[in-house]
Amino acid sequence: MSGTVTVTTWSLEQTSPGDLSPARVPDAGSGLRIERAEVPSPEFSRFLYTAVGGDVTWTDRLGWTYARWREFLERPGVETWVAYDRGTPAGYVELEPQPEGVVEIVYFGLVPAFRGRGIGGHLLSYGTARAWDLAERWPGREPTRRVWLHTCSKDGPYALANYEKRGFRVFDVAVGQEPFVPAPGPWPGARAAV
Repeated sequence: MSGTVTVTTWSLEQTSPGDLSPARVPDAGSGLRIERAEVPSPEFSRFLYTAVGGDVTWTDRLGWTYARWREFLERPGVETWVAYDRGTPAGYVELEPQPEGVVEIVYFGLVPAFRGRGIGGHLLSYGTARAWDLAERWPGREPTRRVWLHTCSKDGPYALANYEKRGFRVFDVAVGQEPFVPAPGPWPGARAAV
């Protein structure tokens, strides 16, 4: 298939820590934990990017070199928070500080096998809270005044609703045409036969 596809992009924001409406925290026995990947690892970050975004057409970083990954991950304030379900990476949220106390949630999502299990709301809540307290971990960084992100119609069907449930408000909507690109998937043949 070739041609173009119509894509709607929603930009959303929070302008106060009080805007965050957290999801239910899983009980302690659930086996779910969230940890910061403190050692910059291009291999691990690329794994997360392809595992989460392979079926929703995340392609902008596929051509990044090892050096480009390292350069991005080593920027002061860039953080990757990973959700683990009984030791297995289930999803992640990536934070990027910007000038004037702004933090962007650059990437957020779950590996397909972990979607629909209540992990996404908790991970987004946790990652958003870490965006709000980012300056506490990075001396010299001004306090966060705004957290923002964008999602689009190519993302999962529940993405926009999850952001809105967590207290993000839409501040811009753009509709445009993009070249059709087939979802790259994590690797050829990765989809199990149904």
